[in-house]
Amino acid sequence: MKFILGKKLTMSQEFGSDGKVKPVTIVEAGPCLVTQVKTQEKDGYLASQIGYGVKKKINKPLTGHLKKLPKFRYLKEIRHDAEDVVEVGKEIKVNIFTPGDIVRVTGVSKGKGFQGVVKRHGFHGSPASHGHKDQLRMPGSIGSTDAARVFKGKRMGGRMGTDQVTVTNLEIIKVDLEKNLLYILGALPGARNGLLLIKGPGEFKIQEVKKEEQPEEVKVEDKKKEEKPKEEPKVEEKKEEPKPEDKKEEEKPKEVKKVEEKK
Repeated sequence: MKFILGKKLTMSQEFGSDGKVKPVTIVEAGPCLVTQVKTQEKDGYLASQIGYGVKKKINKPLTGHLKKLPKFRYLKEIRHDAEDVVEVGKEIKVNIFTPGDIVRVTGVSKGKGFQGVVKRHGFHGSPASHGHKDQLRMPGSIGSTDAARVFKGKRMGGRMGTDQVTVTNLEIIKVDLEKNLLYILGALPGARNGLLLIKGPGEFKIQEVKKEEQPEEVKVEDKKKEEKPKEEPKVEEKKEEPKPEDKKEEEKPKEVKKVEEKK
């Protein structure tokens, strides 16, 4: 048995290899983390508790139960027959499923409030003529009995919806490993963003959680070695300006050679 928790997103459609359109429900499944493992020796049965979704605050009992694990919004316990299937701290992703797998999905149906017997139980109602005014959708007589009370389970008006519903024999059409999405054929119970439990037969493949590698601390001495000395900017040497005396000597006119006139 392989299992995972997910969140119902929306309905869509996919084209099969034969070109026919298949209605699918897109479910964001996982990643989930194993928070507790129950054994036959200690607890009397085999089960695994997995967590899904993270929230900001949890109460003190849950904080102690989860210890160093994240603050999960949902915790669900699933029984299984095989021993040593999972360990605490292991991560469950959608890669445990493949297209073509047959699964069963459990969720909570939409709440519809107080409803009458026509909508709740499918009564066809009374005839719409011959003196049946205001009696079209009435339940009719519930019968008189010796107990003088209504027996439990009598089909009457009442609260409808918000019940746990399980749909079986659903096929997985597509698995998106990058976005953690499952495309499941058909409609699933519950509203959008509702919690779903997906179970199916097969091998259980679990990937370990990859811990973030923390950068190694570099000592101060090593940093000094690594840092190269900065090159000081070159300063241009200022040329010495000639003294005023030297200037005067330079300014003196050069002696002009006398050219002897040819007689």
